[in-house]
Amino acid sequence: MAAQNNAPLPDGLEIAGYRIVKKIASGGFSIVYLAYDGDGVAVAIKEYLPSSLALRQQGELVPAIAKAHLPVFRIGLKCFFEEGRALARISHPNVVSVLNFFRAHDTVYMVMAYESGHSLQEHIQRQRAKGSKVGEAFIRTIFLQVLKGLREVHANKLLHLDLKPANIYLRTDGTPMLLDFGAARQTVNNDMPTLTPMYTPGFAPPELYAKTGGLGPWSDVYSIGASMFACMVGSPPQPADQRKNEDKMAGHYDKLAGQYTPELVAMVRWCLELDPLERPQSLFALQKVLQAAPAAAPTPPPAPQGVIDRLGDGLRGLVGRLGGRGKAKAKAGPDTLI
Repeated sequence: MAAQNNAPLPDGLEIAGYRIVKKIASGGFSIVYLAYDGDGVAVAIKEYLPSSLALRQQGELVPAIAKAHLPVFRIGLKCFFEEGRALARISHPNVVSVLNFFRAHDTVYMVMAYESGHSLQEHIQRQRAKGSKVGEAFIRTIFLQVLKGLREVHANKLLHLDLKPANIYLRTDGTPMLLDFGAARQTVNNDMPTLTPMYTPGFAPPELYAKTGGLGPWSDVYSIGASMFACMVGSPPQPADQRKNEDKMAGHYDKLAGQYTPELVAMVRWCLELDPLERPQSLFALQKVLQAAPAAAPTPPPAPQGVIDRLGDGLRGLVGRLGGRGKAKAKAGPDTLI
């Protein structure tokens, strides 16, 4: 079935003690709503509704699922439900807080805390609109906290697998929070059939394109590097599948060298290695780099005396020629370029 646009639940609908206010986001995997609980507290409700498997028309509540797609839909449903249970056990300031999850309308809903703010992607776009780049101090501060939250996720045997600036939410106080674990899957002691993870080109590691697996914490490491690269450049890196044919990333790293410290550029390059074994195998190694004070820029070695002599002769000749031209152009005035 080709992907389609599913109709959201109607505004004002009462469901499991929550009142839907409006749809606030949607993608190929789910729809997210702003809602209020029985006490009038705002929450975000995420509905499992993969557009490639299920179709819901305007005015309907229960999606239509073709018989051929039911097995995969149910596997995804179970993954989503287990994901909600796993995230509900995580209490960390840098991970979205899951408050509840329930079944209705032949699918599953995840209730999360709703907080004001904007995504890191929006922050990048605002900086670019002003003609500014995202500063290194900001990148170090934000991603140090992101890594702390991601370590907690990995400790609970979950992978995110869709890390990107759009899924890093900045609260109004500036602290980041990992959002949208729609691609997350339990990857340890998991003997059931798996869905092909959804991914975003540029941010997805090469192993996510392959059906052979090999996913692990190093896969999220690649996406961390890609997200930091997007902060520095304003756009995602070259997609991993294209890099395997012709890798053009070296030129981008060279351009970043004069704008950010060598340590930060080297860290991004390390994360974006195509070979998973060449990347950092844990998030702790990245935290150490971000926490360390950047070293001073290396002092260039002194030039050999012969080079200095030749430069001196050349400069003396240049000064002589400029002096002659200065006499001919004396009327031009001191501020005129000649």
